[in-house]
Amino acid sequence: MERTVDIALPPHEASQQTLVIEAAAEAAGLTPAQVQGWRVDKRSIDARSRVPLFRLRVTISTDHALQAEPMARPDLPHVHGRPPVIIIGCGPAGLFAALRCIQRGFRPIILERGKDVRSRRRDLAAINREHVVDPDSNYCFGEGGAGTYSDGKLYTRSTKRGDVEGVLRTLVGFGASADILVDAHPHIGTNKLPGIITAMREALIEAGGEVLFNQRVCDLLIENGHIIGVLTATGEEHRAEHVVLATGHSARDIFQLLHDKGIAIERKDFALGVRIEHPQSVIDRIRYHCDVRDPYLPPASYNAVQQVNGAGVYSFCMCPGGIIAPCATAPGEVVTNGWSPSKRNNPFANSGIVVELRGEMLKGLANDPLGGMRFQRSVEQAAWKAGGERQSAPAQRMEDFILRRASTDLPPCSYQPGIVPVTLDDLLPADVSQRLREGLKAFGDKMRGYRTNEAVLVAVESRTSSPVRIPRDPTTLQHVQVKGLYPCGEGAGYAGGIISAAIDGLRVVDALASKT
Repeated sequence: MERTVDIALPPHEASQQTLVIEAAAEAAGLTPAQVQGWRVDKRSIDARSRVPLFRLRVTISTDHALQAEPMARPDLPHVHGRPPVIIIGCGPAGLFAALRCIQRGFRPIILERGKDVRSRRRDLAAINREHVVDPDSNYCFGEGGAGTYSDGKLYTRSTKRGDVEGVLRTLVGFGASADILVDAHPHIGTNKLPGIITAMREALIEAGGEVLFNQRVCDLLIENGHIIGVLTATGEEHRAEHVVLATGHSARDIFQLLHDKGIAIERKDFALGVRIEHPQSVIDRIRYHCDVRDPYLPPASYNAVQQVNGAGVYSFCMCPGGIIAPCATAPGEVVTNGWSPSKRNNPFANSGIVVELRGEMLKGLANDPLGGMRFQRSVEQAAWKAGGERQSAPAQRMEDFILRRASTDLPPCSYQPGIVPVTLDDLLPADVSQRLREGLKAFGDKMRGYRTNEAVLVAVESRTSSPVRIPRDPTTLQHVQVKGLYPCGEGAGYAGGIISAAIDGLRVVDALASKT
């Protein structure tokens, strides 16, 4: 007989198998001697009270051992000679679309503008050390997409739209820890994702798919309203009746291409602000109500939101024990993001703190389909100039920003290209700056100790989501004008992270297959 129970234990007890079994048995009305097998199904941290607790959902058996279900890679049939599907982009949407293509009997051909996941590292190092940005290989572009080298958080609110657990199981099959199936806020870590992405690529190629790097798409080939293929910057044509457009939220050249060809796109609201960094010990004190974090607890995280003058101000992509990264995709701009290694053992915690940007805030660009993109780029270019025309990022101490005073110096910061003191009011749009200031005040009221001059605001956090939506038919998921073209994932405006992008890749190919 199996029973599932919910228990709550202090951190040191939750780490001990004997104590977990004792608590689960008591909750089920059994003695520990009656438990023949057990398994933790879900795990989360409850830090609402003075003593943080681990909340566990545990299944126990009185008559047989319980073993974790083995995670196998998806069984991929060979698709040599099968109809091709071109997939533009090798991020999570593109990779999962390719896996689904093989399962559905299509031969995926992934065209990735950047380099393979290992080669990307040299270009990331060049950004950090030499302030040189390769527009085709950076934190956003290259195998695995933006998530590979910017954290690998697997949080999502997309449970109503797809098989979240199926995506997680696939990642485990390719090498992720099985903990992502249990933890309430699963996280792989930037140090582990490259190996998982490489394993996925190798499986795709073994099954007959293709993954081609340094293949930036520069034109879509369309006849009689139907896509027939694509042209790359190397002069190569690739032909197929179905093209999945999974470029990610920073492919501005693709957005411009669609607009120039008269292919419908729409401006989409996004958010803009800064990345804030605290010492991790400050966040631990706030969240865990202690001077020194219990060694059985992970570095603390937070989530914050506040309405200010009709727009949301909220935390985004919070990275405990993390690093602020330079995520520009072209020379002459500064963009920040954050990531954490799997152990989250760096001394700082960072998070985007951003303001919702709506049409009326876009300074005359609200009616331009590319207006959000143009506004986004203008702020990033202003940050470049404020940073000394390098990848150095403009920054200001938190309390100095709130009180409208200049920072005479800056605290230590994880942002490797370096930070320079500026007055952020001179850089950020006035309505963003004002809402950001009020939002930070509110967060300080809700989290005692959060408002401190030990924290630094690093500009600019601008790539929260795509500033464009590429409209598609809600039933067929094809573009509303171009048959056979399937806008997909974050870049098309239909996802907001690794899991939701992967789910959208699966959905698009399922829709494609149902029409053939």
